Amino acid sequence: MGYISIQINKAKGSADTGASDHIERKTMPKNADPTRTHLNRELVEFPDGVADRTEAISHRIRTAGIKRKITPDQVRAIRIVLSGTHEDMIRVQDEGRLNEWCDDNLQWLHRTFGKENTVSAVLHMDEHTPHIHATVVPIVTGERRKARKKQAEGKRTYRKKANAVRLCADDLLTRERLVAYHDSYAKAMAKYGLQRGVRGSEARHTTTAQYYRDLKRQTGELEANVQQLQTEQRQAERQLDEVRKEIKSEKLETAKTEAKTALVAKVGSLLGSGKLKELEADNRTLQGEVAARDESIELLQRQMQRQQENHQRQLMELQVKHRRELSDKEAEQQKKVSFLKSIIQKAQKWFPLFQELVYMEKFCLKVGFNERQTATLISGKPLFYEGELYSEEHKRKFTTERAGFQVVKDPTNRSKLALAINGQLIGEWFKEQFDRLFSSVKRTVEPLRRGKGVGL
Repeated sequence: MGYISIQINKAKGSADTGASDHIERKTMPKNADPTRTHLNRELVEFPDGVADRTEAISHRIRTAGIKRKITPDQVRAIRIVLSGTHEDMIRVQDEGRLNEWCDDNLQWLHRTFGKENTVSAVLHMDEHTPHIHATVVPIVTGERRKARKKQAEGKRTYRKKANAVRLCADDLLTRERLVAYHDSYAKAMAKYGLQRGVRGSEARHTTTAQYYRDLKRQTGELEANVQQLQTEQRQAERQLDEVRKEIKSEKLETAKTEAKTALVAKVGSLLGSGKLKELEADNRTLQGEVAARDESIELLQRQMQRQQENHQRQLMELQVKHRRELSDKEAEQQKKVSFLKSIIQKAQKWFPLFQELVYMEKFCLKVGFNERQTATLISGKPLFYEGELYSEEHKRKFTTERAGFQVVKDPTNRSKLALAINGQLIGEWFKEQFDRLFSSVKRTVEPLRRGKGVGL
């Protein structure tokens, strides 16, 4: 049985835009796979007029009925990450229960913090382990904890209304409540084979960033070992060359010694037997030293040969392991690419306008809308905009006052999409603007042409 993973953090200040950029993938983290980002999902529908998580936080605070002034350092939102171990989350996904798991997480958030306070919940599928980033606005009612404590101690305090609406994260993040959150979440996730960790355990979850740091460190150690073996091999080859040179030198010295011995023998015949015996003894001593040197050289050669064979074997083993790891990574990447292609094919089959939406996104960005405005249009929602719009056909920008834009089906071809401004197709609007500009320029130039050359 696996374990649940739940992390709760405060977000202070007037906005939590940094977290929003990460959660909504306005900035792409290094550990995310861009080819899987399209699988991420927003599980909470935003109210009308609210475009993203940051606006949803402000909207909830603004409409909650809070009377007391909110200070700049107050906690506006609580960030909650919900997941399980990597193996268990992959199992839930393979069993086709990921949507059910998301629904149960959303129901737990509603029961625990309130449906209206749960302003955002995003499923991330482009990181190592599937997980949910939930955002809760800490709206509570009743007296503050400090006021209740003073009243219990018999101190006089100003009593506020018991049903007053307040923004207070401290009331939701007491030690007792945090323990209760883990207990109730474990109970909700038990159906997926997930359980609560042992209270007070020193075990710590390995983060994705730590996993990649460990992997990089292991790869670096492997490359360092290969380099060390290659260095030792080069040293062994140099030592072997030196030994060969020494052997060649020793053979030359031996030849010299034999020549000297022959010469001494001839000289001895002239000098007498006593001197000859002395020279023969010196010669035997020298030959013994040469034999001992030859034996040492032969032993050193055998040792170096064994060392070279060991180094070669270790190098081959490391190379095989490295190639196997690379092959596994390539196979896994190919599997991901194949899966992504199948998803795209299914998307094109299930959603006939899928390709048109991709083209429309590029068109909206080229016209001059930013990514957030483009996302609103692609979702089918209307957008009010004033400013400059670029026409690729006329190679110029046209200015519009506040107008309504929306992506609609092309009236001439229902299988295509078109961008409309105040109900008029954008291409027709661009043409009207260009004709109006051309007519204005023409009215200005013609009187000048007619008056050219007229004397006073």
